[in-house]
Amino acid sequence: MHQAERWKESMAVAAPFEVEYGEVFTRLWVVEAILDLVGYTADRDLAKMRLVEPSVGSGAFFVPAVERLLASARLHGIDLAELDGAIFGLDLQGEHVESCRAKAVELLIAEGASEKLAIGLANGWLHAGDFLLDDVPRGVDFVVGNPPYIRTEDLDDTVEAKYRARWKTMRGRADIYVGFYERSLGLLASGGMLGFICADRWMRNAYGKHLRGLVVSGYSVQSVWQMHDVDAFETEVSAYPAITVLANAVQGPATFIETTGSFDGESAREALAFIQGEVEEVAGNGWEGARLPSWFETADFWPAGRPRTIKLLERLQEDFQTLEADGTTRISIGVATGADKAYIVPRDANVDVEEDRLLPIVMADDIRAGHLKTPTSVMLNPWDDKGVLVDLELYPRFAATLGSHDAVAKRFVAKRNPANWHRTIDKIYPGLAAKPKLLLQDMKAQITPVLEPGGYYPHHNLYYVTSTTWDMEVLGGLLLSRIAEAFISAYGVKMRGGTLRFQAQYLRKITVPAPDSISADVADRLRDAFRASDRDAATRAAEEAYGMLPGESETTLRNG
Repeated sequence: MHQAERWKESMAVAAPFEVEYGEVFTRLWVVEAILDLVGYTADRDLAKMRLVEPSVGSGAFFVPAVERLLASARLHGIDLAELDGAIFGLDLQGEHVESCRAKAVELLIAEGASEKLAIGLANGWLHAGDFLLDDVPRGVDFVVGNPPYIRTEDLDDTVEAKYRARWKTMRGRADIYVGFYERSLGLLASGGMLGFICADRWMRNAYGKHLRGLVVSGYSVQSVWQMHDVDAFETEVSAYPAITVLANAVQGPATFIETTGSFDGESAREALAFIQGEVEEVAGNGWEGARLPSWFETADFWPAGRPRTIKLLERLQEDFQTLEADGTTRISIGVATGADKAYIVPRDANVDVEEDRLLPIVMADDIRAGHLKTPTSVMLNPWDDKGVLVDLELYPRFAATLGSHDAVAKRFVAKRNPANWHRTIDKIYPGLAAKPKLLLQDMKAQITPVLEPGGYYPHHNLYYVTSTTWDMEVLGGLLLSRIAEAFISAYGVKMRGGTLRFQAQYLRKITVPAPDSISADVADRLRDAFRASDRDAATRAAEEAYGMLPGESETTLRNG
């Protein structure tokens, strides 16, 4: 059979392996963009460099890389025999290795190689094996590709154990591509470049923390192209893809590209021209780009969003401290009982318990309208004023009432320690109820802090902020601003319809000016805006507090 026909036949049988092996085939223009981004271009003498492709699949990256290698040899007068070892491609499936070898032989013969030389080079370039376990060259100049997408819980237990033992970034419910990133970074020579088209969930979730830490500890982010709505693959997938270019180099300026569904090959060429130029910000057909002076030097979540917003957040994080950095400001979540129907009752229910076992509690419904309405619920409280579980023999009415609910004893926390069956999942912290608090409902379309001046304990659907450093209404004005909301939008998970999650892990990303750096006039305006629930006024006052130009955040956050 003719070599080209063998290659096409192998391509045709690749599809059934997509689910099992986590394959998603990449469009040519995406491949070309990545090869350009990492610098694997024919104008360079590629024969003196080495490229690794960790999962060659049908050849989406391998074939264009070979074509560029041959074009480079032609341009620089390099004998084809000197290309041995210039590429190292690996794949678990022998069918893929064979089909890519056939195509490589075809390309080499067309370039003038003898059949013997072509077969020898192709055999040396391609190997069947497991990238995460088998031997792979080190000290390479480029690693490119589209690593497989497979959750670790879908792996064979023995294989998963081997992966996790070897690749320290594969923690929690990590996807296999996390290990591909770790190993690929370790292969790079000084100045070497990695370019992947891959899901970007690792940048913004818990299982990616160790990989983010690895990147910021010894590598650099060169460019990130967020491409969630782009038709980047041959088949439709919900992979939240991004082009990510990393380097074995000290972190310097980085570029961030946000795209829309109309982004295509021509758009990619525009974006490449922006990256190779010096303009700070630009917009093109289906994309916007910004040049950042650095990248986010933390293993914590990396932001997503529009480039100008990312650039603003990077600047604010450089210039200001996070909310809890002052040592007195605390962000946390309210109490989870595990059986709300038993523990939480209407205040006027005349429940038969000892009076000091009733704790006034504020619920999400009490602040849903954007202001505090008088709470009408109380909680049956099993904790004393020192944070110790009460002795039920001293509270027989409390014990009888709580014990009348079967759900209380059936909770995991009760089964684990039957003697303390009456405890809530979370402790009640002594003194918290009396403190002034800014309350935030977990799920809401906009950031809406509400002041609870003291007297109520927050329920677990509410996050709260306490502080002895801040005037709580001044802080409330800052948190009401679109500047604060931009942090949540960039770092947090968005629900369907654009609803934001105001969880502690995201609230902790907000940076604020020091309270004593805010002038009395600006503080008054923040306080007044908070009392009036005036988001526009709060944003204008916050701009001054942050030292921004008038209207700067409005232009950035609303239009870019």
